Amino acid sequence: MPSREIINLQVGQAGNQVGESFWQDVLAEHGLDLTGIYQGSDPVQLQRIGVYFAEVNNGSQAKYVPRSLQLDLEAGVCERVRSGPMGALFSPETYLHGEAGAGNNWAKGFYTEGAELIDPILEVLRKQAENCDVLQGFQIIHSIGGGTGSGLGCLLLSKMREEFPDRMLATFSILPSPKVSETVVEPYNAMLSMHQLVDNGDLTVCIDNEALYDISVRALKIQSPTFPVLNGLISKVMCGVSTSLRFPGQLNGDLRKLGMNLIPFPRLHFLMPSYAPISDPKSQSFQGTSVPELVQALFDRRNLLVACDPRYGRYLTAATIFRGNISSREAEVAVQDLQRRNSNQFVEWIPDNVSVTLVSVPPVGQKQAAVALANSTSIQALFQRTHETFSAMYKRRAFLHWYTGEGMDLMEFSEAESNSQDLIAEYQQYQEARAGDEDEYSEEEQQEEAYAEEGSQ
Repeated sequence: MPSREIINLQVGQAGNQVGESFWQDVLAEHGLDLTGIYQGSDPVQLQRIGVYFAEVNNGSQAKYVPRSLQLDLEAGVCERVRSGPMGALFSPETYLHGEAGAGNNWAKGFYTEGAELIDPILEVLRKQAENCDVLQGFQIIHSIGGGTGSGLGCLLLSKMREEFPDRMLATFSILPSPKVSETVVEPYNAMLSMHQLVDNGDLTVCIDNEALYDISVRALKIQSPTFPVLNGLISKVMCGVSTSLRFPGQLNGDLRKLGMNLIPFPRLHFLMPSYAPISDPKSQSFQGTSVPELVQALFDRRNLLVACDPRYGRYLTAATIFRGNISSREAEVAVQDLQRRNSNQFVEWIPDNVSVTLVSVPPVGQKQAAVALANSTSIQALFQRTHETFSAMYKRRAFLHWYTGEGMDLMEFSEAESNSQDLIAEYQQYQEARAGDEDEYSEEEQQEEAYAEEGSQ
């Protein structure tokens, strides 16, 4: 059976830094060195390696080249990756960059600088797609607070939606936080990006800077965490999410199945990731990782990579992915037990809404680990936070000349704001819905059907 391929795109400075960390972990799990030559001894490592890698035979040894594009609007980041330890891993034609940079401006990334670079990017993307046997979709790693990751990332999403309408578009989107802010216009960039992600993404895994800092300080005991530490946390989650795609396992063998199990309504595709165990390396040997403990940790807000509290919402769906030598019965019983004890936190009108995936390959250096992706209505707190900081500036029309100067219309800001309000209202509506409220649904169902029809057209 051929591997169902995924093409990875890392956009902007944050996207490339996280991407570098992700590829280091993936190489280690598949037994490859930094040039893509196989050094491992376990046949499972090569069984589905084709999901992320293309095999190239030059001479006697097979080399595995990641199916990945490194994109930025200035040369610095791409040059750093190219001259770094992994420079020889990626194909030279997959480094694409502009010269001017986006200057933290969404409009530059989407309309001016990004638009100049989009044709060469699509050309390389088509070439990568044509070399695939059964392309299942794309994953984009980007930050939505800056200019390149948000602007160019959203432009790419909309173009890919036109070009590959039937493929899955998954994004790992790093959301800005007022506590960890680099620029004052982050709320504008984030709001405009959310507007595009709602309409063009199929699966958005939200990663929140605030939660990453919190985990690093509280669990890893690192008082002033650096970017490599934060990126390492993100890549752990990314590797966990993609485990069932990269190794033989039970359930969720590709992106579409993952989406099918997690997304009940097309617009509500924003997922909260969590990882377990997260602990200080010094105290690792003193902690147990029994399956019930892993499950408990996955649904603990302190292990969430999003700064919101699931106790104030309800879980629509969740997917748990266990790694290591874990029996399926043990995992399923632990998940059912947690659901039974916290039944008021799970919507009762979706039965069996927590799926369990088992993969026998643990992360490098660990015996057992688990990742969860949760679709919870409490994520509206995240959108509410962005909405409040956005509204405070937009009321005064502050900094807007930077955006209108690039040819943007003010209407786009208003549209993005109302789309965000609609999304928050939709989450709230399904949070309050109860299994017996049949009459209320007729109108909403019609609305959902209309969305679905629009999507299929």
